[in-house]
Amino acid sequence: MHIETQRLLIRDYTMDDMKDLQDILGDQEVMKKCEPAYNPEKTADFLREFCIGKKGAVAAVHKGSGRMIGYILFHECHEGVYEIGWFFNKNFWRQGYAYEASKAVIDYAFKELDAHKIFAESIDGIKSVGLMQKLGMRLEGIQKSHTRDNDGNWTDLWLYGLFKDWWNAV
Repeated sequence: MHIETQRLLIRDYTMDDMKDLQDILGDQEVMKKCEPAYNPEKTADFLREFCIGKKGAVAAVHKGSGRMIGYILFHECHEGVYEIGWFFNKNFWRQGYAYEASKAVIDYAFKELDAHKIFAESIDGIKSVGLMQKLGMRLEGIQKSHTRDNDGNWTDLWLYGLFKDWWNAV
């Protein structure tokens, strides 16, 4: 994948992204609503096996600095159905990068891959849900007390989806 936006280059991962990916996945604050922060070994394995080996995610690279600032989960789960998700280096939060990258990937999926549906899930009912809504996704359901957060507390899982027909209507 190779997508350019105004401020970002979205591309496949390489092992050269290890340090920047560790800055993201190794940060407890970034990972708070997902899973415990990764140590460098776990990040390297994840990068090699999932991001590169399975092509399960793409990198969002800041054009100005050349730094990889965002991890975009993006993979086909079933024929025509793709999952999307995002983690960004906290130094780039609240500047529109997650929206810019995710929207570009969604547009690419519907235009180039002829995706039928894109979905996302999160236990973060505020920031992630807000972004899902801004991307045009609609609530498909809330699985109540479905999973545990990093502190071991039971929490809800928010499920959002976007069909190609809805995307075309925007």
